[in-house]
Amino acid sequence: MNSPGLCRTFSSETGEIRQHDQKRRKPIQNAAVGINTVVAHQELESRIMTAHVCRAIVRVSVGIALVLATAASARSQTPTESSAEVRFQLDLHVSDAALAAFIPAGWSLNVGTQGPAKDANLRAIFVDRVTINGPDGKPVGKGSNRLVYLAAPVKDPSGTAAQLVIGGITEDPADVPGPFGVYLAATTHKMQRSVSAEAGPIVETQDWVFAAAGGERLEMHIKFERGTANRGNPSETRFYSAKDPRVFQISKQEQVLDILRNVTTTPPDRVKEFTFKGSGGSYAKLFDGTERSLSWDNILWINRSVLVP
Repeated sequence: MNSPGLCRTFSSETGEIRQHDQKRRKPIQNAAVGINTVVAHQELESRIMTAHVCRAIVRVSVGIALVLATAASARSQTPTESSAEVRFQLDLHVSDAALAAFIPAGWSLNVGTQGPAKDANLRAIFVDRVTINGPDGKPVGKGSNRLVYLAAPVKDPSGTAAQLVIGGITEDPADVPGPFGVYLAATTHKMQRSVSAEAGPIVETQDWVFAAAGGERLEMHIKFERGTANRGNPSETRFYSAKDPRVFQISKQEQVLDILRNVTTTPPDRVKEFTFKGSGGSYAKLFDGTERSLSWDNILWINRSVLVP
């Protein structure tokens, strides 16, 4: 019988039977297993490191691609003018059916469901363009203008938010039909602002009247107490033409906004007098008496740079 831990092997070369100690062979076997384990771990670590490097390369490549795309986009934008303006923006809700007639195929309204712009599907924006300058700093045209325009919050066919300019009336005949092809020449135009500062709060009064030959008319009277106004962060918005949605401007702007009254956020109401009337011509169905004013926004100043693709 074999002794415990011993095994016999037969040699075909010598014809001898030899005995081997299994206990002595196990350390050799264990060592081989250990070496194999280390090699396997090293291979795994190498694969993991390679995967991390590949992911890092992909991230860097994507980042470079985005930077290049942004730079290319910026290079493709041509500055046309800059302006310093005073504005009053009136957020409205008008008939959805009437407004739909101005929305191009494939586009849709993008009406807010909360916040200060809740339910507003149209804005009447009264503008005093105090200065208008070209990229060289020189005045453009008369160097100043007054107008009112109508803009709707929309989504383009890709789902991107934008503003759609559907109409407007401008004081300057050279501004007709304007950059969006929808401005009418004003046969009547008036803009009057007055500020009173005595012992109490500062009180401002604004009167705007614009009328066109086709009967279109947009006018507003408001008297209010000034409050503390917020300066917003610089923003960039695309304004598209309702007549030809392939035409758009990029507006880079910064402004100081004072919300005087809002039916959703209900800040302290500082409006003392207010009337608004839109009517006539192509605007008749928009302003059929069912329109509602939702937010009264005094824009003390806005600095804009306009670019085109």
